[in-house]
Amino acid sequence: MPTVTAKHSRRQFFNLWLTLLLIWLVANDSLAIGVVVVGIILADILALAFTRFSTVYADIRWSPRVLVYVVAYLGMFLWELVLANLNVLRLVMSPRINIHPGIVEIRTKLKSPLGRLVLANSITLTPGTLVVDIRDDALFIHWINVSSKDPVAATREIAGKFEKYLEVIYG
Repeated sequence: MPTVTAKHSRRQFFNLWLTLLLIWLVANDSLAIGVVVVGIILADILALAFTRFSTVYADIRWSPRVLVYVVAYLGMFLWELVLANLNVLRLVMSPRINIHPGIVEIRTKLKSPLGRLVLANSITLTPGTLVVDIRDDALFIHWINVSSKDPVAATREIAGKFEKYLEVIYG
């Protein structure tokens, strides 16, 4: 087992705690004082219990620049989600469906396992694409309408917008 420094462990704890608290607040859809207090207590208990198993959370380093990129990423992701939904709607509603589904391989520049996970989830949550496998820096994606089999072009089209932000957030 790798050696964990106190600073590394504190960062893991804080990032896991923050993630758990945010999930609690979103799930409860409330900022009532009681909900927040219970969320803080539960996040404390769970983060204390699971910090040593959650080493990926040590990769997140908060800074003003990262916070700006998180907000920008969320806005861009929501925009891409709307566009992808409209594109799939257009395909479904057209009188003749002219699609070319297939599996393409893309390469990611992201080094962090958590960054790759967020990228894979972002791609999968966007209608028309589904990550079916991850091997090292390669993601294999089922694409509803393959427009390029070239890994560089496919990477740019599918993951390029996401990676630009995730590189700053996760490294």
